[in-house]
Amino acid sequence: MDAPDKPFRGNAGDHLANERTFLAWIRTSIGIMGFGFVVVKFSLFVRQVGSALGTSLSVPRTGYSHIIGIMLVALGGITIGLSYLRYIQTKKQIDIGEYYHSTLFAKIITGLIVLVSVTLMAYLMKT
Repeated sequence: MDAPDKPFRGNAGDHLANERTFLAWIRTSIGIMGFGFVVVKFSLFVRQVGSALGTSLSVPRTGYSHIIGIMLVALGGITIGLSYLRYIQTKKQIDIGEYYHSTLFAKIITGLIVLVSVTLMAYLMKT
């Protein structure tokens, strides 16, 4: 007696690998957002350290660190959103048995991180 036809659902290992990749992207995005928060709050930290040491450190209140930090936090949020979409797309492909590898997501995130890094380096070289 033949077993009834069942749709291909991929094996558990495929789905677990997809989930591990998704969680790695989530950790990456949390790191990016954390770094953005540090960039935004660094001048406040320097002022507080100067105050605690009894010295007057002059840290400019204007500059691009606030904008760059917000860009990094936004990039972390974008990374979370895109990684979720990629996770769902890969899950569907595994379920139907037609997985197609794509590097578009990695290319987009890499390009954005390089852009923010160059902006941050240019800002640091100016100050």
